[in-house]
Amino acid sequence: MKRIVLAGVLAFFGLFITQLSFAQVQVGIRGGANAGFASKPDFLGSMMPDFHPTIGPTAALFLDIPLSERVSFRPEIAYVRKGVAIKEGFDLTLGGFNLPLGATIAYQSQQLEVPLLFKFNLSDGPVQPYLIAGPAVSYALDGRIRTRASGLFTTQPYDIDVNYGGMLNRWDVSAVGGLGLAFDAGAGKFFIEGRYTQGFTRQIQVPVVNVNVRNRGVAVSLGYSFPIGY
Repeated sequence: MKRIVLAGVLAFFGLFITQLSFAQVQVGIRGGANAGFASKPDFLGSMMPDFHPTIGPTAALFLDIPLSERVSFRPEIAYVRKGVAIKEGFDLTLGGFNLPLGATIAYQSQQLEVPLLFKFNLSDGPVQPYLIAGPAVSYALDGRIRTRASGLFTTQPYDIDVNYGGMLNRWDVSAVGGLGLAFDAGAGKFFIEGRYTQGFTRQIQVPVVNVNVRNRGVAVSLGYSFPIGY
């Protein structure tokens, strides 16, 4: 299944490259960090600890296809690590000495994501601010539950592989919005970009009970793009 999904995505990008004028299209790469977290079901209330973000890598290859003077279409093929963490702790008093103890349980998934974004350039010149917005579809290649305890020292993490299917959903449909700043650099452009992703797909499927856990994420990336054929 992983190979089928990856082959389909690569074929999608190959179609764009062969059909469009090389002189107009730019290709680029970006990389950075993603703070993944998730919505907490309302009905759990105080019965469950708060959800905390997990920090993971993200990287993408993309095309920038001009549609007008200020608007372009930007399809991407991206890797992103999503997830959420639960942290619990308490203080243990021994002979008047206060010892903080705690544990972290994190769900982390390695995802192949295809954002189909529109880019809106806000000005011309050597420095160009821009906005991006559009839908994205992602597929979880694999996942794990990572646990770690802390006290006087922090233990090595213990990982358990996640079996998708049944209650856990591999697919996620989301909306992406963000802003960036591009700088002319020779024939290409360097850029810094921030984006927010809001998932719409419930990640836990339980019969009868509506478990409203949806992925969210805030990512910051650095990248470079240049005209194809330069």
